[in-house]
Amino acid sequence: MNIFKRKKINQTQRQKDASSTQLRLYSFMTADEIYAALEATPTGLSTEQAEELQGKFGENVITSGVKNTLARRLRAAVVNPFNIVLLIIALITFLTDVIFSSSPDYLTVIIIIALILVSGTVAFVQSQRSNAAAEKLSNMITNKANVLRDGVFSEIDINGIVPGDIVRLSAGDMIPADVRFLATKDTFIAQAALTGESNPVEKFAKARNNADDALTDLQNIGFMGSNVVSGSATVLVLATGNDTYFGSMAKSLSGDRAKNSFERGVNAIGSLLIKLMLVMVPIVFLINGFTKNNWLQALVFAITIAVGLTPEMLPVIMTSTLAKGAVSMSKHGVIVKTLGAIQTFGEMDILCTDKTGTLTEDKIILEKYMNVLGDDDTRILRHAYLNSYFQTGLKNLIDLAIINRANENGFGELLEQYVCIDEIPFDFSRRRMSVSLQSKNGKRQLITKGAVEEIIAVSSFVEMNGQILPLTEENRLKALQTYERHNTDGLRMIAVAQKNNVPDARMLGADDESDMVLIGFVGFLDPPKESAKTAIAALKEHGVRTVVLTGDSAGVAIKVCKKVGVDVSSCLTGKEVENMTDAELSAAVKVCSLFSKLSPSQKERVVKALQAEGHTVGYMGDGINDAPPLYQADVGISVDSAVDIAKETADIILLKKDLMVLEQGVIEGRKTFGNIVKYIKMAASGNFGNMISVIAASIFLPFLPMLPVQILAQNLLCDFSQMGIPFDTVDREYIKKPRKWETKSIKSFMGVMGPLSSLFDILCFAVMWFAIGAKAESASLFQGGWFIFGTVSQILVIHMIRTAKVPFLQSRSSAALYISTLTVTAAVFVIGFTHIAVGFDMTALPIIFLPWLIALLFLYFVSAQLIKRLYVKRFKEWL
Repeated sequence: MNIFKRKKINQTQRQKDASSTQLRLYSFMTADEIYAALEATPTGLSTEQAEELQGKFGENVITSGVKNTLARRLRAAVVNPFNIVLLIIALITFLTDVIFSSSPDYLTVIIIIALILVSGTVAFVQSQRSNAAAEKLSNMITNKANVLRDGVFSEIDINGIVPGDIVRLSAGDMIPADVRFLATKDTFIAQAALTGESNPVEKFAKARNNADDALTDLQNIGFMGSNVVSGSATVLVLATGNDTYFGSMAKSLSGDRAKNSFERGVNAIGSLLIKLMLVMVPIVFLINGFTKNNWLQALVFAITIAVGLTPEMLPVIMTSTLAKGAVSMSKHGVIVKTLGAIQTFGEMDILCTDKTGTLTEDKIILEKYMNVLGDDDTRILRHAYLNSYFQTGLKNLIDLAIINRANENGFGELLEQYVCIDEIPFDFSRRRMSVSLQSKNGKRQLITKGAVEEIIAVSSFVEMNGQILPLTEENRLKALQTYERHNTDGLRMIAVAQKNNVPDARMLGADDESDMVLIGFVGFLDPPKESAKTAIAALKEHGVRTVVLTGDSAGVAIKVCKKVGVDVSSCLTGKEVENMTDAELSAAVKVCSLFSKLSPSQKERVVKALQAEGHTVGYMGDGINDAPPLYQADVGISVDSAVDIAKETADIILLKKDLMVLEQGVIEGRKTFGNIVKYIKMAASGNFGNMISVIAASIFLPFLPMLPVQILAQNLLCDFSQMGIPFDTVDREYIKKPRKWETKSIKSFMGVMGPLSSLFDILCFAVMWFAIGAKAESASLFQGGWFIFGTVSQILVIHMIRTAKVPFLQSRSSAALYISTLTVTAAVFVIGFTHIAVGFDMTALPIIFLPWLIALLFLYFVSAQLIKRLYVKRFKEWL
């Protein structure tokens, strides 16, 4: 192992141990002792104290790896192989043209220094713009926390939390730092990110911790990276940012993120070009050394060729294109949290989504409240109201619909008659939740509501016609008939049950949800969105299949999916998925587009099965139950109104919960992917062709085909011409289907277009040698000819490569690309045909070369178009 890496790991382990030790100490302290240790108070911090502590501890963010600071970006722009070789050439030129020359000439040195400054400035400006765009977009999506400041609870950015802050937490909230629980109410925490344990654990303010407990088992300590599943709590912040337990873990994992297929493909092409360069550059050095008998000149030339063949603009073009794509997507209400997710978004061929809010209006309307025989009964609404009002978890749209209807019916006075003693929070395995209430006369009852099958499963009795009867098979079928009749009509049904014999000497648990009395159902309507059918059809047209993964019952899901155009010929429930082997599920996901009554782990399993079939899967969700599949998906998509943990897990945030917005984002993602592929194919084939040309010229010419300063100037001019690529248009046919990175396709493209460019380079050599007469005694004239042809052909061929169609006629590039290519082309003509050429150690070209140049360029473009047609016919693709 590398000694520096081992030292870093040891340092990180020490930090992790220190964090663990301190948290363990806090867990055994009293609240007063912790307040004293942190110099905090039960009334919270003042704004001035918080600002002072933020100056001491920094922002509450985890920074792993190397920070992308302004100084680092400036250094990366200026100190690179391209500029280093230019400096070496400038030094050698200064010695030969100034120090050891009888008539000092500063022009070439000045031009080289100008090239360095221009190259560094352009790279830095592009980097700054991309970084600013990324920061602006990330600032649009922030998570808030309810913090006690200046004696008042208020919403602040999580980044602004400091040790000593007091924070209120409720269901759906992320735990924003390492905390000590001061007060809890049925607080269940998901710690899977830290422990891998999928089941939530309950936390307590007054806990009995043992000295040998694992750190994550401490009952009164919460950790950054976990989230509240249900209940509520008040906590004291102990540590923030990198000082947290999660922060110490994240630092040890920095740099280990798996690369996606696009990143792996780019690295593979870069590696291929470097390998070719490492083989060919020594050959160029030896050939020129032996044939020209000037080993220093041969060495500088070989180094220059190495730099010229390196696609040094790839990071700039990629970052600029991704940043431009992210900005374009933001205009459609799609915010990209990490630029790298854009190409994965473009690759996506399956979108898994929940039903509520995406396919439906997300406006739950309470339609009916009925007894088990289907008759209207306000008692059912009353019991559902008491359950929804007194539960302390995240109040979803169903709870809010119940509460609103109850208030309309004047049930608000009921609340004064009851006190909530305890509750059993909702979880996605039980699919129900209960509250234990005590009336003013001391009577206790347990009220439970949830999924119909799960409520019936824990019921032993049923209320019919005012009587409590055993839940016999006959009575159970009567209740199910009522449920199924309304469910088939499109109502989302939940069941309500209660019982009176509730223990009062202990805390309640899921085991107490037994021998319940089923009293009735509540039915809701969530109508389909008018735009959903159009959006699903548009996604299908662009090669994206929509798969619905919902926790709702099959009846409601089928009715909605039929209306919006999702295939319901094959449907599976969570129970059926649970009983399937992986092989059976893999076969099922090929044909099934609707999965109902799924738990979070089952949603995750369906996503995995789709990925195993080779699909790039997007998952769209906004609830606590969506965190596992969001994390598993290739691209996680959430909405700005989602719970904290969903927004944190997602790669892409929609400002509007609408599939039409998503479809527009997919198109932008594919455009971005296409523009990056244009540059990579152009750079790879051009560099490969240049390698062949340089070797051929080195063998047959008695002088260098181009001087180092000319090669680097040509390289820089070509780079400038490509600055318009991030803003280029993409053919409509290209964005019709998902695009995956294909390294084999790049190699095929190199193998065809590279030799074609070399062929015309050699024709240019022949024209300069035989037609123009630029032979051994006119090396600078020859070099000028290849300089102008090589540069202009590389610039204008961009328009041939950017489309599978006929350029300029069937497909037009963007104004930005026209401007960048034509401006640089004009500059090249000015350099090559005027006395400016002298500054680059060339002879100004005679006007007689112009017809030859036009003829060569015309033949090159015609040949490229013919080759393109043959290539598309053979490989069925171009880009």
